[in-house]
Amino acid sequence: MLDNMNMDEQELIARVKEGDEAAFSRIVGLYKDRIVNYIYHLVRDYEKAVDLSQETFLRVYFKAGQYKPLAPLSCWIYAIASNLAKTELKKRSRAVVIPLEEVANDLQSGSFSEDPHDTGLAKNLRNALGKLPPKYRLPVLLKDVEGYSQEEIAAIMKKPVGTIKARISRGRHILKRALERSVWGTNHPALSKEVEVENGRI
Repeated sequence: MLDNMNMDEQELIARVKEGDEAAFSRIVGLYKDRIVNYIYHLVRDYEKAVDLSQETFLRVYFKAGQYKPLAPLSCWIYAIASNLAKTELKKRSRAVVIPLEEVANDLQSGSFSEDPHDTGLAKNLRNALGKLPPKYRLPVLLKDVEGYSQEEIAAIMKKPVGTIKARISRGRHILKRALERSVWGTNHPALSKEVEVENGRI
């Protein structure tokens, strides 16, 4: 993040704290599309992503007084969005159970998106990313899609940098193996051994 951009954002949030709606609209304009896209990658539902992004910015407006300029404004906004997305995913996990057989069939068929312009790799990557546990998906998205540093991600997720580094590494490893399985299948010699190791993990 550029220093002059951070300075501009600090001025904007300071004005929001004073009730300046024009400054708030500017912040929404800067982050709306990025936040919708980020949440969508987490919840896999565009309408829900839009709803949660609106809730994110409502909280930015009404809780502006709680923001402290110890980290970039973007980190605070993404932290709000992350918490809302995680709450949504917890609600779903209590209400919906997806059979493992269905997941396995999807991986084998590559039927991950209805967009005819997607390549097979893009479909497989989107599916694999969507199935990552949130504790891995969040840092991987923030690092590899949004371009945040490990230190900034640690601030967003309120976790030690070492934990973030480990989760990014683990998340990338799971993605790599999922993509390899979608191409080669689990019968490939190198991946068969990997499956045995994964199945043996607690």
